[in-house]
Amino acid sequence: MMTMSQKILAHKSGLDKVEAGQLISAKPDVILSNDITGPVAVNEFNKAGCTMRDASKVVMVMDHFAPNKDIKSAENCKDCRTFCALHGIENFYDVGRMGIEHALLPEKGLVGAGDLVIGADSHTCTYGALGAFSTGVGSTDVAAAMASGELWFKVPSAIKVVLTGKPQKFVCGKDVILHLIGLIGVDGALYKSLEFTGDGVKHISVDDRFTICNMAIEAGAKNGIFPVDDVALEYMKGRFVREPEIFEADEDAEYDDAVEINLSELKPTVAFPHLPENTKTKWEEVKIDQVVIGSCTNGHISDLRAAASLMKGRKVADGVRVIVIPATQQIYLDALREGLIETFINAGAVVSTPTCGPCLGGYMGVLADGEKAVSTTNRNFVGRMGHTGSEIYLASPYVAAASALTGYLTSPEDL
Repeated sequence: MMTMSQKILAHKSGLDKVEAGQLISAKPDVILSNDITGPVAVNEFNKAGCTMRDASKVVMVMDHFAPNKDIKSAENCKDCRTFCALHGIENFYDVGRMGIEHALLPEKGLVGAGDLVIGADSHTCTYGALGAFSTGVGSTDVAAAMASGELWFKVPSAIKVVLTGKPQKFVCGKDVILHLIGLIGVDGALYKSLEFTGDGVKHISVDDRFTICNMAIEAGAKNGIFPVDDVALEYMKGRFVREPEIFEADEDAEYDDAVEINLSELKPTVAFPHLPENTKTKWEEVKIDQVVIGSCTNGHISDLRAAASLMKGRKVADGVRVIVIPATQQIYLDALREGLIETFINAGAVVSTPTCGPCLGGYMGVLADGEKAVSTTNRNFVGRMGHTGSEIYLASPYVAAASALTGYLTSPEDL
């Protein structure tokens, strides 16, 4: 009677069975942190006089403020760099090797089916796209896991999300997850597992699965997870450093609720300020100042291809700043080889090294008072990308690119 997530947690805790609400101690396969959360974990680890249990499970990625934007960010990265060198942590990704962590780890084969992954970043839930139980934790939890090799968990209950049909043109994973959040709200899956299933799953690419699971946290979920099918196995083939372990929900698994989404009925969807649940498929004219295409949510090569398909041979509207951020060095290289970078530059956009920068209002695209941005990132809270008087409209790469060309919030269908 267990869900997919519960089966993984039972396996990693050495138990035959777990139930929703049960407190367990389980052994993570991957312990992740970055240049913001890592220094806190390092400080707590050192303060407690801990020793490293298993350095091979630890991953640190310098992605939020790297290349460093100021002295503090430089010191944070130096702390992580020193710690990793001291403890022999090989999976340390710095400038030149790094990418946005939640795109980088799957690309490097560090996460995969059956894994238990914890990360001191809320969007660690991304890896459920490959059939892993992955979730965000606190920096002190990361310190404890590095020292002990274990961490406590409260087993989540689940919501079954049944996907049917096939997406139409210009509809992608971002529209699916925004539609779902619009249906259930930002706390609709609070501390629950969002378990995706149904005949429509086969029409969802791996990149789109990453996007969907990435934003499970925006519905309050503990994690999001997809079944391990041929699409996922093909992605992991020759890449995943461990052998995939496939877990399936029992036929009589218990769910708190079930939501059905007919993919063929979805339209390009936008989350208006200031919550991801404030979704619309039709809107009045909204003049914009900036467009960001990238992030751990939508910086994949397929996202860049989608944006470039609309921008090729066209120009960015006057008065609009367009920032394109490939999520990893490999994605940047692939985009360069495919001519996508040339398309963006010819259109009047700028292309950045991989970084989280503008998503959290850090750098590379901070908004001023009164400015409006269309962004493929994951949060549009007040002040998320800069001044509290700015506004963020969350959208797919198609909508972002269309808006960049017109200077107004625009559906790609209306170009």
